[in-house]
Amino acid sequence: MVDNPNLETNWQDPLQPPILANNQVHVWRANLDLPTAEINQLATLLSTDEIARANKFRFPEHKRRFIATRGILRQLLGNYLQISAKILKFEYSDRGKPRLAASISDSSLEFNVSHSQEYALYGFTHHNQIGVDLEYLRDMKDAAKIAERFFSPRESQLIASLNSEQQQRIFFKLWTAKEAYLKAIGTGLTGSLDGVDISLDQAGYPSLLAINGNITAAASWSMHHCIPAINYVASVAIKTNIIKQQMNFWNWDQDLSIAQN
Repeated sequence: MVDNPNLETNWQDPLQPPILANNQVHVWRANLDLPTAEINQLATLLSTDEIARANKFRFPEHKRRFIATRGILRQLLGNYLQISAKILKFEYSDRGKPRLAASISDSSLEFNVSHSQEYALYGFTHHNQIGVDLEYLRDMKDAAKIAERFFSPRESQLIASLNSEQQQRIFFKLWTAKEAYLKAIGTGLTGSLDGVDISLDQAGYPSLLAINGNITAAASWSMHHCIPAINYVASVAIKTNIIKQQMNFWNWDQDLSIAQN
């Protein structure tokens, strides 16, 4: 299952930290397998509780990726808010979704993060709920059985009608779209996967068809598909009618950071 990210999504290299307008969505991709010097630099941005979480990982590679994921998030948020990444504080929903603490002045900035293997995906927008999900296209011979258990009957029938390779590809498109929505509303996988009904257009792009059978509720959401890297697939869900021209896809780079004193 090989997808070319450059054919599907226009990932850009910004020359300076971009400004996020009120009607835009910014999506960033980052490779987490960074040199030790960069990992150490990102670790200096983390809070004491984040360092404690990092130290709980059993395997060094998982610890490094956690540090990278959180450090990059802080760097990006610091750039958008034009404040030091080190002073950012987070609050968490009862399901664990992070948000900026009330003490942060720009409370309109919404964000979400997902990571899988060596990549992370970040989504940012103003005022509207946003969720992102990133998945590595691992081999799943039982995709049809999992879809039958967790997907809607219509989605399960679609998966069952495909050949083995198509089943796995479509399964992950549907899965990431569902999870992006569930992350946006703050429930994550504790929410009902089969209650989030996703349709695919003729080009294979997902959209939110119904929420627990309610088509009207789904109409206020936008769903966007992207490929961050070869053998990865991702979705972005936003509670607003965002069109493709209002979305920007960026490549993260350590050198993009503004002053983080």
